Amino acid sequence: MNNELMIEVEGLTKHFGATVALAGVDFEVPRGAILGLLGPNGAGKTTALRIITTLTMPDGGRARVAGFDVVRDAAAVRRNIGVAAQDATLDETLTGRQNLVMVARLSGLTQAAARRRATELLEQFELVDATDRILKQYSGGMRRRLDVAASLVARPPVLFFDEPTTGLDPTSRARVWEIIRGLVGEGATVLLTTQYLDEADELADRIVVVNHGLVIADGSSAELKARTGEARLEVTLSEPRPEATVALAPFVLGDVHVSHDGRRLRGRVRSEDGLATTVVRALDSARVTVDDVIVHRASLDDVFFALTGQLKSGTDETTGDPTAGDELP
Repeated sequence: MNNELMIEVEGLTKHFGATVALAGVDFEVPRGAILGLLGPNGAGKTTALRIITTLTMPDGGRARVAGFDVVRDAAAVRRNIGVAAQDATLDETLTGRQNLVMVARLSGLTQAAARRRATELLEQFELVDATDRILKQYSGGMRRRLDVAASLVARPPVLFFDEPTTGLDPTSRARVWEIIRGLVGEGATVLLTTQYLDEADELADRIVVVNHGLVIADGSSAELKARTGEARLEVTLSEPRPEATVALAPFVLGDVHVSHDGRRLRGRVRSEDGLATTVVRALDSARVTVDDVIVHRASLDDVFFALTGQLKSGTDETTGDPTAGDELP
């Protein structure tokens, strides 16, 4: 990965009346990396995205994309980015090819070059069979792939994907993931917003979590998981043994939860290497026979809940920010 910074955000602030949408956001993305930008609805991530893509003016701070200031050099920024918004922005009455040719022409390509580029993208995104089908006849997965294809027409070095797989079936999601990985492999830099935490876990090199207009966490998925410090222990006994609860007590944070049949015990534990082995030894010393011991490490869902107090499907109360949803126009 190249250390050259393609996205730089420093002290970004934005107010909507008395509402503080951004209160000093900082993050950066080097060339050839994927940054996952996460946060509850209304947290400020969409406002940040709108500013970085030159759609909204900041009140303070600065942001640079591909070396250009988003305020002073907005036109240059636009020439260096591709944006796949959450909602499709293509014309439903045109075919897949016509949509891509139109975008290419608007990007300054000649008619001949636009047609060649459209053909390349239709092949790359496996949409050749739907080339001459109007967009309203596309499936959700096909539409999303065409959206992403349209963002690549001018071969921009920096890409912004706003919830690229919302509503897609697992097969279509996996295809979009494959496409994003391929783009990064070719040197693109990606900023990704998503409500699917497994998507950020799977794709992002680093993750920034925003809440109430502030960055509350920044690191790799593994680093963020390690910060929670907790895991979940599950023990299945060969037969019910009351002594097992006593043996597990030193390892468990809080209560040991026992199933109705007395064979399955669960509890929160500190995430430590070798914990399962230590637990088995303690149970063996208590003459308790076990069938299974599993330590579930913290997931990104657990991290998100710990940081924001919300489940991944939760939402904040409205902030009054007109861009507080999670969509770009």
